[in-house]
Amino acid sequence: MPLGDVLYESGGKQQHVYFPTSAIVSLHYIMENGSSLEIAGVGSEGVLDISFFMGGDRTLNRAAVNTGGYGYRLRPGLLMEEFNRVGGRRAGVMQHLMMRYTQVLMSQMSQTAICNRHHSVEQQLCRCLLMTLDRMPTNELTITQELIASMLGVRREGITETAGNLQRAGLISYHRGHITVLDRPGLESRACECYDVVRKEFRRLFSDIHKHQKIALACYA
Repeated sequence: MPLGDVLYESGGKQQHVYFPTSAIVSLHYIMENGSSLEIAGVGSEGVLDISFFMGGDRTLNRAAVNTGGYGYRLRPGLLMEEFNRVGGRRAGVMQHLMMRYTQVLMSQMSQTAICNRHHSVEQQLCRCLLMTLDRMPTNELTITQELIASMLGVRREGITETAGNLQRAGLISYHRGHITVLDRPGLESRACECYDVVRKEFRRLFSDIHKHQKIALACYA
């Protein structure tokens, strides 16, 4: 799943369900004038696209890879066969996992909408970097200013200025599309409350998911 790869466009018919492992995918809402805004990110914790088990096969969002890596893809029919299973030890296991993840995703989307409306570009950028960092095994991110600007729905010049301020403060190091987080606590102190709200919600909901994953592994063994 290379950086910049578009998995599906808004309104398009998806052919696969995607399970990122090391890649991170950004869900964008595309305006009529072509501008876009990220409404959620999906990494190894999630799946693309929830519309299959929510009653449809199309979405209003564009899914584009913002951190290159790997993942799995599956034919929707196979997922739905397991989702709708009614007999045996595996009955309801996949359904519970998918519905709980949907709750996680909706929480992220609603908090992102609040953040975009009420918080500064610096606060949004810090939130964006921290949420990406949470899905990465290292403190180094490969992401361009153009992509960040598209995700936050702001001008590139605003990202350039804000990233420069964070770099001068010693919080990050930025060079040609590579960002290294040098001071995570400092970055968290400049982020808005939205990051902590989403992080706590993720932990709360995924603590339950992990319990059911153990059940699922036992069932599928």
